[in-house]
Amino acid sequence: MNIPQKPFSLHTICYLLPTCLFLAILLSGCAGTKEIYKGVLGISTQVLEDGRKDALKKEFGYDLVTCHNQVRAILKKNKSYIYADDLEKDMLALYISEEDTTPVGIFFTEKSKRRTLVEVASPSTYGKELIAKIVFNGLTESLTPKSEKGKVDAAKTEKVGK
Repeated sequence: MNIPQKPFSLHTICYLLPTCLFLAILLSGCAGTKEIYKGVLGISTQVLEDGRKDALKKEFGYDLVTCHNQVRAILKKNKSYIYADDLEKDMLALYISEEDTTPVGIFFTEKSKRRTLVEVASPSTYGKELIAKIVFNGLTESLTPKSEKGKVDAAKTEKVGK
């Protein structure tokens, strides 16, 4: 027995077609769609990447991985909120704090095995300068050897009593 199938009504097609097209575009994985989705969620890094040309830059005597880890530690100590850590782009995207959601991007470029360029970008001049100061000072302090308390270098001390 062949039971004739009833075709979809025009009303059903009008609702089904746009929904299927939207899902196909959303799930296709194209970069533009991902950025739109991230933008809606408030976690897009595109504005930071676009502002990279105006970034504050400084080179440090660390390899790329160590520099990246040092910057993460400095930001955590500063209570900044890191919302993206993209290893493919060698970047961190963060908010100044959980209360101040000014976006700031930190980009890492390996110059040599022991030199890394750190770039701090943000659409906000205040955010860019604040985070650059915190990160650059933190990385500089980490490179400066610290003497231990109570230790004396006998070669550098003057003889007393002569």
